[in-house]
Amino acid sequence: MKALIFAAGLGERMRPLTDRTPKPLLDVGGKRLIEWHLEKLAALGVRDVVVNTSWLADQFPATLGDGARWNLRIAYSYEGDVPLETGGGMLNALPLLGEAPFLLVNGDVWTDVDFARLPREPRGLAHLVMVDRPPQATHGDFALDADGCVRADGDHRLTYSGIGVYRPQLLDGWREAIPEPAVAHGKPKFPLAPILRAHMANGGIRGEHHRGKWTDVGTPERLARLDAELRSDSSAA
Repeated sequence: MKALIFAAGLGERMRPLTDRTPKPLLDVGGKRLIEWHLEKLAALGVRDVVVNTSWLADQFPATLGDGARWNLRIAYSYEGDVPLETGGGMLNALPLLGEAPFLLVNGDVWTDVDFARLPREPRGLAHLVMVDRPPQATHGDFALDADGCVRADGDHRLTYSGIGVYRPQLLDGWREAIPEPAVAHGKPKFPLAPILRAHMANGGIRGEHHRGKWTDVGTPERLARLDAELRSDSSAA
C-alpha cells in the first residue's frame, strides 16, 4: 500500500508561524508534525509515500529528503504556487499512486489512530475515519450509519478526520460532481467533498468512528496546546 500526505495548504490560520515554514513542518512534541505520520506509515510497512506540495514547497525535500531515514521512498507532487484543494490535489497525485487503494493523511492533523487497523481494501470507494465534532467545527461533516455507511446527512453528524483509505477509482467521472472546476496552472482545482457526497447515496463510502485522540492543528493556540500535551506525556512515560 502507498500513502498520500496532503501538505499543500497555505496555513493561513497558522500565521505568522507559517510565513516561513509550511504547517506540516512545524515542530510539535519534539518532531515535525509530518514526521509523526511518516513514522507510523513506516511502522505499518508502507514504503512509498507521496507528499503533495505548494506553499514553500522546496522546504519539503530539503527537510525530508527521499525518506530513506524512515526506510521510505518519498515522491513529491508539486501543484504550483496555488494549491489545487483536496480533490485537485488527489487527482494531481494519482500518477504517482498507481491503481491500488492508498492511505490518505492530512499533514496538519495529529492523531493516535492505528493505521494498521484500517482496511487495505475498502468495501466501497473510500473508508473514512470520522471523529467527534471539535469545538471549532460543531456542525460536523457527514453522518455514520450503524452499518458503517457514511451519509451526507443524518441525526448524528461527525467530523472527517482527514484520514482514510481511498480507491483511485473514486475520481473516475469526477466532472459529474464538479462540472466547472476552477483551474490553476492548467490543472483542475476542486474540493473532494462533493465527490464523496455523490457516492454516499448508493453506499459507496464507508467509515468508522475513532474515539481516541485527534487534533486539527489549525492555529498557533492548538499547536501550542498539543505540544504541551505531547511533551507532558513523554516526560511521564
